[in-house]
Amino acid sequence: MPTPYIFFDGTCRDAMTFYASIFGGTPDLMPWSEAPEDTPEHVETDRIMHAYLAFPDGSGLMAADNPASIPGMPQQAVSISHMVEDAKEGTRVFGLLAEGGQVLDSFEPKFFAEGFGMVVDKFGTSWMIHTPLTE
Repeated sequence: MPTPYIFFDGTCRDAMTFYASIFGGTPDLMPWSEAPEDTPEHVETDRIMHAYLAFPDGSGLMAADNPASIPGMPQQAVSISHMVEDAKEGTRVFGLLAEGGQVLDSFEPKFFAEGFGMVVDKFGTSWMIHTPLTE
């Protein structure tokens, strides 16, 4: 199963903690300062070298901050698609991701889903939240 790996510019810790508050779990965070001192990766900073958040359904999300020496922009032209059980859960997740973000397409019933919406969260991550179509 592919696992999204997203990059931030100094906000990885906050983003992964935020996602854990929505989806559950506890993020495993490794700052650049925890790399061995005799490697070029060791940098005295709290920027995150690698993070993993395991979701209760067995899927997960990986992330990191770009090294300070390599500036980067938040993810562009990519959305994380997240399927939820029903419209109630979809409304909850979508609403939390939308706080401080930008709604691109409101979460509502569509011809292909009980609920679907697109949002860019306050960390610059684009999400597509959807539910299966019930018959």
